[in-house]
Amino acid sequence: MAQALAAVRAGDTLVVPKLDRLARSVPDARDIGDSLTARGVKLSLGGTLYDPADPMGKMFFNILATFAEFEADLLRMYTREGMAVARAKGKLKGKQPKLTARQQSHLVQQHQSGEHTIADLAELFSVSRATVYRVLERHQNAATPSTPGGQ
Repeated sequence: MAQALAAVRAGDTLVVPKLDRLARSVPDARDIGDSLTARGVKLSLGGTLYDPADPMGKMFFNILATFAEFEADLLRMYTREGMAVARAKGKLKGKQPKLTARQQSHLVQQHQSGEHTIADLAELFSVSRATVYRVLERHQNAATPSTPGGQ
């Protein structure tokens, strides 16, 4: 959106399907509206032309911005509630590991033998080198427990 705002010139009309595509909050929408007005750019929201310089257009723009922010806040709230319910039911597990525990231990054994490079292990297990490093790091962290009290 920043590129579109930078590209418009006096006399242009910025066309946006919904206000939430233009701004994240009411103050942000007001700043963008003021900027467009100062540059002589008109704004079309959902096919309706709003003139932020006109008092009535400015009022409608602010009302739309308030409702757009309210809608986004509701969506965030519902998403957090849904995730909390899923977590409580044990259904929110996150991304599954690329390798099973057995494959990870085999990878660690192969690495410790010194016969294979990281690239070899990545190719052998059909994973990226970053995954190999991650498995090795997890194994190393599990093998060296931290001392209590941070000493």
